[in-house]
Amino acid sequence: MAKKEDAGLALQQLKADLRAKSVNRLYFFCGEEVFLLQHYLQQMKKLLIDELTESFNYHRLNNENFTVQLFADAVENLPMMAENTMVWVEEVDLFKLPESDRTKVAEVLSDIPDYCTVVFTYETTPWSPDKRMKKLWEAIQSSGQIVEFAKQSQRDLIAWVTRHFASQGKRIKTDLCAYLIDITGGTMTALRSEIVKICAYSGADEIKKSDIDAVTEPVLDAAVFQMTNLLSQGSYSTALQKLQLLLKMQQEPIAILGAVSGQFRQISAARILLDQGKGVSDLMKLTGMRDYPAQKAMEAARYCRAEFCAKAAQLIAETDYKMKTSFDEKERLLEILILQLAQEARHG
Repeated sequence: MAKKEDAGLALQQLKADLRAKSVNRLYFFCGEEVFLLQHYLQQMKKLLIDELTESFNYHRLNNENFTVQLFADAVENLPMMAENTMVWVEEVDLFKLPESDRTKVAEVLSDIPDYCTVVFTYETTPWSPDKRMKKLWEAIQSSGQIVEFAKQSQRDLIAWVTRHFASQGKRIKTDLCAYLIDITGGTMTALRSEIVKICAYSGADEIKKSDIDAVTEPVLDAAVFQMTNLLSQGSYSTALQKLQLLLKMQQEPIAILGAVSGQFRQISAARILLDQGKGVSDLMKLTGMRDYPAQKAMEAARYCRAEFCAKAAQLIAETDYKMKTSFDEKERLLEILILQLAQEARHG
């Protein structure tokens, strides 16, 4: 994966190319922010392909129909009644092809006609080039542009969320934008869907937290943080209810335990920083957390002594071992863990 600054430069270059209506011949799109990936893919298609001649000049390949020969033919096909062609290849890991196929693909990528633009996209398949396969990697480096669509910064997402609510005639405060970003996982794809639901539910001009909570189901990490936060604040029965709700939603116990472990690591880091007189910005630098969840972790850490954090880590490790080695029900082990954590929290 590209470094963050390199990824940002690649995206800026893509935007500039689209504005100038002068795109490259070869692109590789990857990254967590699928909404942006699809947005710029469609912008490119709109620039290059006329709807009337799309069936002749737009070629879409994926894991089910991809062959090297079909790909080569699509790239080489002359445009019909148009100036450009476009080839979109979805989820095909070129580095896992047989050597003879990789060699042929490298030849095609090194000699894409001026009228053709090729875009490889990776939404579910990891983009992890094997640079030891020199012919293919050199062809990609010399001819292609790798654009990573990473999750946007909290500042950019808050502005984006605010604009999308405004387009529906709704107002929303900045702190609620941050809350919505946190509980949805912070991708534009998830946020767009939730904004539509919240606007349909709310009958008022201004969005309230109750509107968000009524229709938005938090992602696992956010739901687990709510549970651990309840524990740290002494709301033990409510924390157990939150766990039981997660289990009813058929969340895997091992995944819940992993999220609990991750949340307590963040709280422990926040506790250590608090004891050193440091704050939210230091936690963000240390962990890469966004501003809102970092603030929440710091708030939770204020209720947790270092001894409790250490004991929590021990209990989580013991539960993990039992889940993987015993015949006890994983759901029961999780409930016991929450009760143990509650007991430890009562003791400070």
